[in-house]
Amino acid sequence: MDVEAIREHALAKPGAWFDTPWEDDAVVKVAEGDRARIFVFLGDDSIGVKAGFVRQVADEWLARYPDGARVMPYLGRSGWNSLSLAGEIPDDELLDAVDESYRLVVSRLPRVHRPLGWEG
Repeated sequence: MDVEAIREHALAKPGAWFDTPWEDDAVVKVAEGDRARIFVFLGDDSIGVKAGFVRQVADEWLARYPDGARVMPYLGRSGWNSLSLAGEIPDDELLDAVDESYRLVVSRLPRVHRPLGWEG
């Protein structure tokens, strides 16, 4: 799977939009204004996703895919992982990871800022 397919999948989510907040760092966010939250980091050969509310849940990815998943620098203790697009992780699981990241991030937004069409 390539990063463009991940981007298209993420942008199909209600309220999702593309941004480059730090020079070359591409992300997909949800919500507007100061409530906007990143739910996917888009790298050339990996993606960053919220894999769990706590590190212990996110660590399940590391156990299943020791060569394809790693703790994201700076955000890892908050449950964020970097997942390789090189092939160890099946495409359907990468898409599921994006879906779960979206669900986790949106569920933490105040109800008034959650996108229309979101069913959590």
